[in-house]
Amino acid sequence: MEQILAFCRPGFEAEAGQELTDQAIEKGIFGYFEPERNEGLVWFTLVDENSTDAFMNRVELQNLVFVRDWIMVLERIELPQADRVGAVIESVRGLERGYPGCARLEVRLPENNDDGDLGNFSRKWVAPLSKAMRGAGLLLADQNASTPGRFEVLLRSFSEAVIGISLRDNRARYVGGIPRLRLPASAPSRSALKLEEAWKVFLPPEQELDYLGGGKKAVDLGAAPGGWTWQLVRQGMMVAAVDNGPMNEELMASGQVEHVKADGYGWRPRKSVDWMVCDIVDQPRKTARMVVDWIVGGYCRYTVFNLKLPMKKRYEEWLICRDIILQGLTEANLGFRFRARHLYHDREEITCFIERTG
Repeated sequence: MEQILAFCRPGFEAEAGQELTDQAIEKGIFGYFEPERNEGLVWFTLVDENSTDAFMNRVELQNLVFVRDWIMVLERIELPQADRVGAVIESVRGLERGYPGCARLEVRLPENNDDGDLGNFSRKWVAPLSKAMRGAGLLLADQNASTPGRFEVLLRSFSEAVIGISLRDNRARYVGGIPRLRLPASAPSRSALKLEEAWKVFLPPEQELDYLGGGKKAVDLGAAPGGWTWQLVRQGMMVAAVDNGPMNEELMASGQVEHVKADGYGWRPRKSVDWMVCDIVDQPRKTARMVVDWIVGGYCRYTVFNLKLPMKKRYEEWLICRDIILQGLTEANLGFRFRARHLYHDREEITCFIERTG
């Protein structure tokens, strides 16, 4: 059976499954999804033989929103108490289908795992399992070799595992699509992590300084108390923080922030800025139209913004907002790069990035 196992935020399995189905159909590939409710897992079964390879060659993870990461499933196995390593080795040796060469192994846990003992075991299990797989010729001897694939083991419990492969050119930058970020004590709010994660997901790592450095100018719409403004200030930017609410006093003391008491949707800068960021809680279509106006009007070159999704028909609402943005920018004959992702630090919203390129 040809299967992809997709990882998403627990509670958004249906949206991730709908997205996988739509993307596959668009590329001429057919399948069906089975969500594991509130587990953050979606099994996508492809109906044609060898269609897993076709899927991975045609559907790009970076173009998906609700799917954070995925693996090609090789086997689902039961683990004995006595020799879990041996069970994995035997299972992989018995595979009928081939797989790309791998030099490294990743052991994953479900995102909502709350078993501390399983977490401790998984960390200690990586070394002996990797050593045994190398000894059996299932992993290359040189763990630093550049290979197209990486072995993946999703350890669901002490007695159940999923064995798969992820591809170097079509997987998340961070395992499970989850960057491990720490919130400094000086940050005004936890929302600061969302902007940091957005930069890590959307910006090419080797070009982050080009996008963020050099004393750029920025606008933060709906800024109070200043979590996103704080991130901009950390990059050395001069920031107009637009919000009728109070800003963090320590942040204002930096000398890099001008507090503009105004409605974020209606305010525009007199001169164009490099960045506009927006985390306003409001109707997502309203935000989408406002962002189009900023980009088309030349008010900013880059923007990161959140779309707050409704409790029902979240996927459908995203498609409507996506079309508003794409239609508005296309009709203006602009060059642009547009990406969106349901980030780890998002909840009922998704985060978008647009770069005006021409």
